[in-house]
Amino acid sequence: MAKKSLLLMAAACSLTAAQAQTTYLQLDQETYHLLDRLETRQGFLDTNLFLADKPVARKGAVAFLESVKDVDAGDLVGNGGIGLTKIDYYNMAHAISVSGEWASNGDGAIDSKLPWFRGAFYNKQPDFLHVHTHNFFLVANPVLSGTVIAQSDARDPDKSLFSSSRGVEIRARIAHKIGIYTYLSDNQEQPPYFVRDYIERRWGPYTAVPGADYYQQPSANTYDYLAARGYLDFAVIKNVINVTAGYDKHFIGDGYRSLFLSDFAAPATFLRINTRIWRLNYQNLFMELTPQYIRGGDRDLPHKYAAMHHLSINALRWLNVGLFESVIFARSDRFDFSYMNPIIFYRSIERANGSPDNVNIGFNFKAIAAKHLQFYGQLFFDEFKSKELFSNRGWWGNKYAVQLGGKWFDAFNLPNLDLQAEVNMVRPFTYSHYDSTATYTHYNQPLAHPLGAGFEEFVGILRYQPIPKLFISLKVLAYRQGLDSNGTNYGSNPFLNYNQFTPVNNTPGEQQYGFGMTNGVETNTFSGNLNLSYELRDNLFIDLGGSYRKMSFENGLAPDQTTHYVYCGLRLNIARRDYDFY
Repeated sequence: MAKKSLLLMAAACSLTAAQAQTTYLQLDQETYHLLDRLETRQGFLDTNLFLADKPVARKGAVAFLESVKDVDAGDLVGNGGIGLTKIDYYNMAHAISVSGEWASNGDGAIDSKLPWFRGAFYNKQPDFLHVHTHNFFLVANPVLSGTVIAQSDARDPDKSLFSSSRGVEIRARIAHKIGIYTYLSDNQEQPPYFVRDYIERRWGPYTAVPGADYYQQPSANTYDYLAARGYLDFAVIKNVINVTAGYDKHFIGDGYRSLFLSDFAAPATFLRINTRIWRLNYQNLFMELTPQYIRGGDRDLPHKYAAMHHLSINALRWLNVGLFESVIFARSDRFDFSYMNPIIFYRSIERANGSPDNVNIGFNFKAIAAKHLQFYGQLFFDEFKSKELFSNRGWWGNKYAVQLGGKWFDAFNLPNLDLQAEVNMVRPFTYSHYDSTATYTHYNQPLAHPLGAGFEEFVGILRYQPIPKLFISLKVLAYRQGLDSNGTNYGSNPFLNYNQFTPVNNTPGEQQYGFGMTNGVETNTFSGNLNLSYELRDNLFIDLGGSYRKMSFENGLAPDQTTHYVYCGLRLNIARRDYDFY
C-alpha cells in the first residue's frame, strides 16, 4: 500500500516537472570530502550544497566547483583567492568530469585519449558508455572489485579471506524533465572474524550484513548478497523543489558518524521532497522500513514506516544550524497519512494518535573559521525530563546522544593534509522503544550509529594526497561500551524493549536511577586502519592497507579479542569496503 502511494505521488509530481531535475552523488564517493574541503577553504557556506543533507545533487556540486574556480582566480590578480593547490584543481576537474552533464559548457566530461571501437565506448574518460543529445543523456559504467585479505585472529582458522563485486551503474536524463539512477551489484564476501561476530551475534538472533538487506550463505563464512539502488527525480518548481522516489540510502550530518540518520543500514523505499530557497534547505523524507526479524525460510516480511524532516539554515556566512525530527511507526503494512504533513511537528500528531510511536528531535550545527577550520555537532533527544536531566541521578529514561567534531584542512600548512577528530556519546536505551516495531532500526541494523547505544566513542582521521593520484588515509577509532550478558538489558541494544531494563541500583525505590553512559559488562575497543589507494586511470584504483583491532573486557571477564589483517584489492567505479563500524 505504501509503495503504491509513493508511486502515485511521484507520478502526480511528474505532471508538473520542470527543467532542473538531477541525479545525486552516491554516498561513498570521495567527492564529498572534496566539497567539504573546498567550502571551508572558500571561507563561507554555499547555498548550492547544504552538505548535511546527503546525497547531494550533482547539479549543485558542479555549480559549486565551477564557482570555486572563479573565486580562486582572484589569486592571479591579487584579489585574495582561496589559494588552491594543483592537486585541488586535479580533483575538481575529475569531479566535474564525472558529473559533466551539469557543467556550464553543456558536457564537461573529459574526452578520452584512447576511445574503444572508434569511440563507441570510453569516448569520455570516466564513462564506459556516454550518450548526450538534446533530449537524452545516458551514462553506463561497469562496477568491479576484488580484494584478498590475510587475517590473523586466534579465534578463526580462516587466514585467507576475500570479497568481490560485479555490477553496473546507470544514470540518465530524459527530455530535461526526469532524472534516473540505478545501481546493481552481486557481492560475495568473507569478512574478518570480528565482522562475522557482529553479523551473527551482536544483536542476538537478528542477523544482517552491514549495509545490505537479504543475503545467502553458500558456505559458513561467506555472505552472498545483491546491492541494488535506484530512483526517479523530478523538479516540481525549477531550482526550488525536487521530488525523488526510489530505493536508496541517506545520511544527515557533517561528521563521520550520524546520530540522526546514517548510511550504515540497508537501503529503503523512500519518497523525498527537498525544498531549497534563500538560505534554507528543507528535506522531507518518508521511508518504508523492515522491523527486526529472525532469519528463516522465504516469506513476506512485515513493514514499518518512518517520516523525517530536516531544516537546514545558513544563519550566517560561516554558520549553519539545523532542526531535525523523526517518527518511527507501524500501521499493519500501511502508511499513516497524518504524518505526511510536511510542515508540522510530529510530536503533536503522535499524541493525537494516542502516543503509540517513537518520536525524536535533534539539533545540529556547522561553523567554519579562518578558511582552514570546521566545527560541527549534533544533539539528539529520544526522551528526557528536564527535572531528571539536571538532577544528575542517572535516570534510565534520559535518552539522548551528543556529537562534537572538528576538521583542519591543510593542517600544519601542509597542502592537502586534512585532519578530523570526532566524539560521539549515546546514552543507554536511546533509539529503543517499548514496541519492538517502533525501534530506530531497519532490516536488523541501527538507523543511526552502528554501535547502538550506551557508549562513548572517539574517531580520528588523517587524509593526505601528496600527488594527484595517490590517496593516503589513517583512521583510528576507540570506544567504550557496556554490553548485555545472560539475558540482561543495560541499554546498549536498541532492539530490546526499554521497559524491560535491568536495574543497576539496588536501593529500594531507586531502581530507575544510577545509569551511567556505560552499564553492564564494560568493553574497551581500539581499531586502526592505514590505507593507500592509487588511481591507475579514471575511477580504477588499487588499494593496499592493513588494520588492527583489539577488544578487552572489564576485569578480564573474557579473553581479549585481537584481530589484524592486511589486504590488497582492485576496484572500478566502486568505493572500498570498510570494516571499521564495530
